[in-house]
Amino acid sequence: MRRIPAELVLAFFLPAALPVAFPAYAASCAWSAKMEEDEGGSVMMASVCGGPQGDAHLMLGKPVLSYDPGAAGGRLEPGVSADFTFKGGGKSLTKKLELEAMYNYFTTELSGPADPLLALLRGKGEVMVSADKYGVASFPLKGSGAAIGKVLAECGKGSGGEAD
Repeated sequence: MRRIPAELVLAFFLPAALPVAFPAYAASCAWSAKMEEDEGGSVMMASVCGGPQGDAHLMLGKPVLSYDPGAAGGRLEPGVSADFTFKGGGKSLTKKLELEAMYNYFTTELSGPADPLLALLRGKGEVMVSADKYGVASFPLKGSGAAIGKVLAECGKGSGGEAD
């Protein structure tokens, strides 16, 4: 499989908030957590770069994983879905992601703080994300546990953390 620049967004959205712009790419590929401006206002977001054009983000609220396959995704049609495999730390899991047509990236809801994918993302080394049609992208996991933990702790403080 070929490696492509990609964007991985792991988000805990505030109700009715969707990310429309991503923060500038960090010079370091280590995870960090800080307040970012989003369509719905300020949100706590953990982020990491995944290559020259890739980012991963974690925000407060409803647990959603979003993945932008970058140039390999092209212009996708509404209703598209694909099985994406996440590999890291000797573990592998596959999730069906649905296209969020307005933003041209794939999303899936997570079960919450104990979701197996969150556990994989809090591991060590790197995570590889792949789908037959969209190639492979990798994201380092250095610092992910602390960054995700900070966001989850902040999530429990706000009213958006329990929203459906």
